[in-house]
Amino acid sequence: QVQLVESGGGLVSAGGSLRLSCAASGRTSSRFAMAWFRQAPGNEREVVAGLTWSGDSTGYGDSVKGRFTISGDYAKNTVYLQMNSLKLEDTAIYYCAATYDNRWSRERSGYGYWGQGTQVTVSS
Repeated sequence: QVQLVESGGGLVSAGGSLRLSCAASGRTSSRFAMAWFRQAPGNEREVVAGLTWSGDSTGYGDSVKGRFTISGDYAKNTVYLQMNSLKLEDTAIYYCAATYDNRWSRERSGYGYWGQGTQVTVSS
């Protein structure tokens, strides 16, 4: 079992920046992958970014590529999402996800553990 807790959400102006954190606890593993997803009202939950701890592998959804950066501190069991050049359409609840599979996935079904989410609101 893994517990995930997101933090860092809030209200930010368009063009601004925000950093989200996801702290993992419980049965973590070096053969572990984590990801950020987001969901806006009326939309499906979509992948934002993913990271595989052991393989130094990262990837991003097309809508955030070049603006967001995922990183991790394994010693702290924490992953981060640095969000720059924020747009109105980035407004969503952002969720952290984890899997014991040693590769991150773009699909929701690839993850068995989810955080409670943190709200990000971008205003004009």
